[in-house]
Amino acid sequence: MRAARLMSVLLLLQSRGGMTAAELARELEVSERTVHRDVAALSEAGVPVYADRGRGGGYRLLEGYRTRLTGLDRAEAQALFLSGVPGALREMGLGEVAATARLKAAAALSPGLRDAPATAAQRFHLDAPGWFASESPPPQALAPLARAVWGDHPVTALYRETERTLEPYGLVLKGGVWYLATRTAIYRVDRFSAVAPHLERRFDRDPGFDLAAFWSERAAEFARSLLRTHVTVRLSPYGVRMLRFIADPAAVGDALASVGEPDGQGWVTARLPVESYKVAYGQLMRFGPDAEVLDPPELRVLMAGAAARMAALYD
Repeated sequence: MRAARLMSVLLLLQSRGGMTAAELARELEVSERTVHRDVAALSEAGVPVYADRGRGGGYRLLEGYRTRLTGLDRAEAQALFLSGVPGALREMGLGEVAATARLKAAAALSPGLRDAPATAAQRFHLDAPGWFASESPPPQALAPLARAVWGDHPVTALYRETERTLEPYGLVLKGGVWYLATRTAIYRVDRFSAVAPHLERRFDRDPGFDLAAFWSERAAEFARSLLRTHVTVRLSPYGVRMLRFIADPAAVGDALASVGEPDGQGWVTARLPVESYKVAYGQLMRFGPDAEVLDPPELRVLMAGAAARMAALYD
C-alpha cells in the first residue's frame, strides 16, 4: 500500500511540477505528516526531491528529473479506458488502479500538455444513472464479477436461488443498473446472491464477441418482447410528431410503418404496439386531443371517461 502511495507522490510531483504538503495530502487522502514521511522515504531512495521554503513553496523534483515508472500495467491500461465513468470504476473496485493509471499517463505527457486531463475533466462529465436514482450501494456480486470479467475466469454463482456456472464476458451499466453478459445471455447483477470466481482457471473467450453489439441486440429484443398487444389510434399531424416522445422507442418504428394516407383533416391511423392497455392509457393521455383511440373498445371507453372528467374540471 505504501509503495503505491510513494509512486503516486512521485508521479504527482512530476506531472504538476510542484505541490505543497497540504495539496498532496488532499490528493492522496492522507495526513500532511504522512506526506512528509513519504517524501523523506523518496529522498532516502535516491529520488531528487526537495522542499521550497516560504510563500508559494512546496515539494519539487530536481529540474530535468523524470521517473521511468510511467509504464502502465494491464489493469491500469484497461482502467484508463474507463476513466470517463469514475462511479462505475469505484463500484467495480478499480478506483485506485484508475487513479494510478491517470497519474502515469499525465507524467508521460510533455510539459505543454500536462493540463490536458484537467482541462478535459472540467469540460465533460458523464453521469450515468437517471434522475432521482437512489444512492444505494453497488451489488455485492459486482466486485467479484468484475475480477472474473477482467481475467476471463469462470464463476459459480447463485442466481435467483439457482446455482449456475457462467463464463462472464462483460459488464454493462444501464440506467444505474449493472448487468452481466455471457456469450449467450444477460443477467442482472443485483439478482446474484453469491458469486465464486475460479481464479485458477480461464475460459477460452470468443474473439469475435462484440459486447456493445451483443448488448444492443439483446436490449432491443427485450424491449420488443414487452410489447405484447396493439391499439389502433388516429393521430393529428402534431400527434404524429409527438409519437417518438411518448410511445416506447421500440414501438415507434412499427407504428410509423403502419400509418396510411391522411384523411381530409390530415389525421392518420396507426397500429401502436404497447405493453398493456393500462400502460397504453397512460401514454395516450399525454397526447391530449391529438390522438383518438379506435380499438380496443374498452380502452376507448376509458379514454372517453377521462376526457369527460377533464372537461368537467374545466367547465
